[in-house]
Formats: sequence, C-alpha cells, structure tokens
Amino acid sequence: MMQSPRSKVMLLSSGHQGTDVLFYHFLRHVTSWKRTQIMIVFNMLDWNAMGEIGFDQFYMLVCILLAQQNHLEEQFIFRHSRPVFELLDLDGELRIGADHFHMYNFLFNIKKQELRELYHDFDITGDRRLNYKEFKLFTIFTMDKYQEKQKAEKEQGKTAPLKKKRPHRFILSSKLF
Repeated sequence: MMQSPRSKVMLLSSGHQGTDVLFYHFLRHVTSWKRTQIMIVFNMLDWNAMGEIGFDQFYMLVCILLAQQNHLEEQFIFRHSRPVFELLDLDGELRIGADHFHMYNFLFNIKKQELRELYHDFDITGDRRLNYKEFKLFTIFTMDKYQEKQKAEKEQGKTAPLKKKRPHRFILSSKLF
C-alpha cells in the first residue's frame, strides 16, 4: 500500500541536530514568543510524541499564527473546535483542564478572567475540566459574543449620516459622425 507524500513529510524534528533550531528561529522571527513558549508549542504539535512535527502540525501552527496576527482567535477556535480541543487535550483523556488553557493562553489570547468564567459557565459536569461538548458550547458562546461586538462597532460607525452619492450619467449621442 502506497502512502501519500503528505504523510511522509517531516518538516521539523527535535531528534535531528539543527532542525529544532530551525523551528525555534522560525518562530522567533515571526512571533514575539519566548523560548519556553516555543518549546511548549513544539511539544503541543508533536502529536505522536516522536520528536518531530509533520506537515499537518506545521499547517495548524501557521493557521493559528495567521488567526492571531489578524485578531481572529475566536473565529479560529469556533471553526476548528475539534483540532483545537485535541491540541489542548494533552493527556488524551478527552477533557481539558484550566491548566492546559492557561499554558496556551498566548496562542489564543484567552485572558485569566475569561478562563475563570469559561470554567464556571461551561463546566456542566462540574469536574473542573471541559469535555468536547462543553468546549463546543464555549466556542459557540464566544463566537456569538464576538459577532455582537462586531455588530455594535458597525452601528457606532453608522451614527454619522452619510451623504448619498449621485450616480454619474453618461449621455450618448447617436450623432457621433
């Protein structure tokens, strides 16, 4: 059985000399993260605990960075709730503790107060960890809140009446010659 080329790609590895340095310098160049944060991200993306990051993991990292750069973290978490949940579920227990969120708050810009509210409001089972359904409820709520904020900002921008522009009229004459 032939494997697809994507599954064979190994972009970055901590097991081969110099490639973890490449990962470090890449993230130092495109982010303002500290060394410890970069290593946390490397360990998070090393899904198989093999000391390497493949194409899928690297792609996920780039998507997170783009969302962060464009201040679209809420939308990213909402649209990619399953992969984000799996990233944050470090132990594979299908539950995310507050410590996991706190460890990655620099990725998704989740503030400490928001984190407390998150666990207070969405930990339906009361075990101080979120299962996927609870996490999904959080993402839906966060997205609704984000959309309300966007709508309010648009309405504030519309308070000043705009002048209506008149369309240009072109008169064509049949007597051109």
